[in-house]
Amino acid sequence: MKNLLKEFEEYLLDNLPNSKTFHPYFEDALGDMLKAGGKRFRPMLFLSVIKSNKSLLIKNSMPVALGIEMLHTYSLVHDDLPSMDNASLRRGFETLHKKYDEVTAILVGDALNTEAFNLLSNAPLHNDVKIELIKCLATNGGIDGMIIGQAIDCYFENVKLELSQLEYLHIHKTAKLIAASLKMGAIISEYDLQTQEKLYNFGIDLGLLFQIQDDIIDETCTSEEAGKTTQNDEAKNSFVNLLGLTGAITSANNLALKCEETLHTFDGHLKKSLEKLLLKYINRHK
Repeated sequence: MKNLLKEFEEYLLDNLPNSKTFHPYFEDALGDMLKAGGKRFRPMLFLSVIKSNKSLLIKNSMPVALGIEMLHTYSLVHDDLPSMDNASLRRGFETLHKKYDEVTAILVGDALNTEAFNLLSNAPLHNDVKIELIKCLATNGGIDGMIIGQAIDCYFENVKLELSQLEYLHIHKTAKLIAASLKMGAIISEYDLQTQEKLYNFGIDLGLLFQIQDDIIDETCTSEEAGKTTQNDEAKNSFVNLLGLTGAITSANNLALKCEETLHTFDGHLKKSLEKLLLKYINRHK
């Protein structure tokens, strides 16, 4: 798995977006948050599924992996804006609106969003496959996924949601893009529709677990430890705010167990490929 991650990192650095103009710093800003690192969790999920069944297609799938990472990174850049979380730290580095200005951060996010679909549309894959990939990423990263989750998150600050509403918020804001990453890998790998759906549902559980874990990290870690602004959820609808720290940890434990059980039901190659990536993450809240 380290080799796959290294391959992706090398591809990313060789294919950073650029805009060669006379703007004094926009070109640098475009690549800053991509070069800053992060877990690369979504593209690695995507590539892990492909590795399990169609490893010869990994090279051709790299543009799609980068597109997934770009869409995720755009969401972080916008999430950190003053009108949303007004965060000062992301991936261990100063956020773009702090380092440059708010206009630059907005436009970098816009650029990464559109470039993600440009990468998908030009990937060296069959056109029918690319259409399905674009549909999947747009649905889960757009108005029926990440965007409505973000809208609900921002609108209902300082308003306590019920648990079902909180889960709806974070399934859309966080989990659907993780689920889409798994399904997109399954589309390229030509897994049957039942396996695609099973992977997608697994991704929803996994994404919800990650959000609960992030809420726990926000409560228990410093910004330096987490690599992003923490202690910033007082007005937010977080699982810690709703359930308390102990309750959130219990929920994470239960969901982690469910994810582990589901992981063991996948066929041998798929299970083995995902295990290499997931086992260190599923219980990261402990």
